[in-house]
Amino acid sequence: MTTIETKKASFFKGLTGQILIAMLLGAILGVIIHNSVELEATKEFSTKIKMLATIFIRLVQMIIAPLVFTTLVVGIAKLGDIKAVGRIGGKALGWFFTASFFSLLIGMLYVNLLQPGVGLNLSNIDMASVSDVTAKTQSLSFENFVEHIVPKSLFEALATNEILQIVIFSIFFGLAAASMGEQSKPVIDFLDRSSHIVLKMVNYVMKFAPIGVFGAIAGVFAVRDFQELAITYFKFFGSFLIGISTLWLVLIVIGFIFLGNRMKELLKRIIGPLIIAFGTTSSEAVFPKLTEELERFGVKDKIVSFMLPLGYSFNLDGSMMYMTFAGIFIAQAYGIHLDYPTQFTMLFVLMLTSKGIAGVPRASLVVVAATCGMFKIPVEGIALILPIDHFCDMFRSATNVLGNALATSVVGKWEEEKENL
Repeated sequence: MTTIETKKASFFKGLTGQILIAMLLGAILGVIIHNSVELEATKEFSTKIKMLATIFIRLVQMIIAPLVFTTLVVGIAKLGDIKAVGRIGGKALGWFFTASFFSLLIGMLYVNLLQPGVGLNLSNIDMASVSDVTAKTQSLSFENFVEHIVPKSLFEALATNEILQIVIFSIFFGLAAASMGEQSKPVIDFLDRSSHIVLKMVNYVMKFAPIGVFGAIAGVFAVRDFQELAITYFKFFGSFLIGISTLWLVLIVIGFIFLGNRMKELLKRIIGPLIIAFGTTSSEAVFPKLTEELERFGVKDKIVSFMLPLGYSFNLDGSMMYMTFAGIFIAQAYGIHLDYPTQFTMLFVLMLTSKGIAGVPRASLVVVAATCGMFKIPVEGIALILPIDHFCDMFRSATNVLGNALATSVVGKWEEEKENL
């Protein structure tokens, strides 16, 4: 067997190759079911086959809370003092808000340039599907935002996988442990060993990834007429893909600027997590695996454990780009003119209202619906993008993973350079 044949064989035996095969088989099965079975039967099939994806995501969610708590506490304790936490936290938030601004700006640029909503036919909108999204817009009130950030109970936060709340508690716990020095060493050692056990569990859970991806893809293609979707939403989806591709290009170029040729290695490391996020439409599903890959890439565990949980709440680049794009698209569809000062106001509103809502189902749509309401854009316009939203979410989720991997790697490099001075 030649070297090339050996590489091909090892690729398809590996997790990434298995996931790609699962995506292809899922799409084929979904299309066959859609074209050969009655509508009610396809809906029932879709609901049941998606359980495979649900089981996989729940297995991952089972790991996230203990992983975030143990790794973040250990990471902060190893940082040693409040000054180090403040320095890294400042760099992280500076990166997150800058990345959010440019992501939102790219969405705003392309929706104005390509105008996918202009001249759209609004007669065939399914309004029944909107209520589920609009009902969640109350989660964006200021009171709810504060409650979402500050935990009233660690155990409640752990039970509901509220990453940001777990981060807040872990920061306080880690700082307190660091201030006690040798007295806290047995606790930190225990949490450090626990985190390695949880990471070992990740390897077991990831073996279910191809099955989960297969179920997710098959379920969607079974109930969606892909040809009809492609024709009806060609302008919207095509314009969105141009925007998200530009964002990928910007992120990769920035990666090469800050990481040099090591950016190629980073991309190779995260290809598996990117494909899982793409297939399951869940960046949360790859959190444990991404943690592992970034540490293998060479980012110190204390940086990874600090940056990634924050990134999952504050650094959702793909979702950001989609929010301005979708909001202004709906305004275009209804013939509502938004001048540039209004659009920039919307951009800054989105930058603030979107923070801290990670974990809310269909979070991007919830934020878009709430923002539309603020700017007198018909909230029911969400129904325009619901049929195609799953496919957009695949690209959003993968982009979020890329953005967080890049942010963590760059801040890790800055800290390493500082320590070497």
